Formats: sequence, C-alpha cells, structure tokens
Amino acid sequence: MFVNLVLALTSVASALMAGLFYAYSCSVSPGLGRLSDAEYIRSMQHINRAILNPVFYVGFMGTLLLLPLSTYLHYGQPLTVRFWCLAAATLVYAVGVFGVTVAVNVPLNEALDAFNTQSASLSEIAARRAGFEARWNSFNTVRTVSAIAATALVAIGCIYREA
Repeated sequence: MFVNLVLALTSVASALMAGLFYAYSCSVSPGLGRLSDAEYIRSMQHINRAILNPVFYVGFMGTLLLLPLSTYLHYGQPLTVRFWCLAAATLVYAVGVFGVTVAVNVPLNEALDAFNTQSASLSEIAARRAGFEARWNSFNTVRTVSAIAATALVAIGCIYREA
C-alpha cells in the first residue's frame, strides 16, 4: 500500500512540474515576449519572485525526493521495467530539471532581479533582455522536455505489467 501511495504521489508531482514548465513554454514566455524590454524585465522579476513560494517548493523539491524514493521502493531481483523507468525518470529530472534550474535558470533570475530598470538607459535595458531572454527560454525548454520525459517514464513504469 505504501509503495503504491508513493508511486501515485510521484506520478502526480512529476506531472504537476511538467505542466508548470509546459505552461511557461507555450503561454507565459510567448506572452512576455510581446512586451517592451522594460516591461519584460519587470514582469520576469515579479514572476521570479512570486514563484518562490511553498506550493512551488513542495512540487519542485517533492518530485526530486519522491522519484528516488519510488525507485528505491521498486528495487528488487530481478530488476523490473518499473524500476528502470523510475531510475531513468529520477536521472532525467535530477539533471534536466533540477540541475538546469540550479545551474542556469536561477543564476539568470538572480542577475535579472538585481537589475534596476528605473536607473538604466534604454540601451542597457535592451542589452539586459537580450542577454537573458533567449538563454532563459532555451534552458526552460530543456526543463520542459526533461519534466515531460520524466513524467512519461513514471507513467510507463506505472502501467507496464511484468511478464
């Protein structure tokens, strides 16, 4: 019962994170892309501050904890397809979502947060956006694809029946 509950929570948590990154990729980022440079920077600053909340942390870090826990709980001899799917999902999420977030997106967000649009010239604002937007969006795409792949692997692990 406990093993199934953890697996179900893992599935939901990974799907929620995939949905978050997918929503950014297909709606938030394109919408922000239509703003002026100063509006874009201020909007991203507000979004990046707003997402730092307990609900986000539970999903983001919870998935990082639940995936290896589910993998461990499904370890046995012989090793099953479910185990390998969960192990692969753990690796994909840890590197492609968590690792990319910590190594790339968070530093970009922090640098953008320190930028003051009120005291910057129009050319400085344009340069800051140019140095941020494409790189942030590219790595968000990596996170999106990784989160979707991790979720798909969890789903395959859930439904695959061993012979």
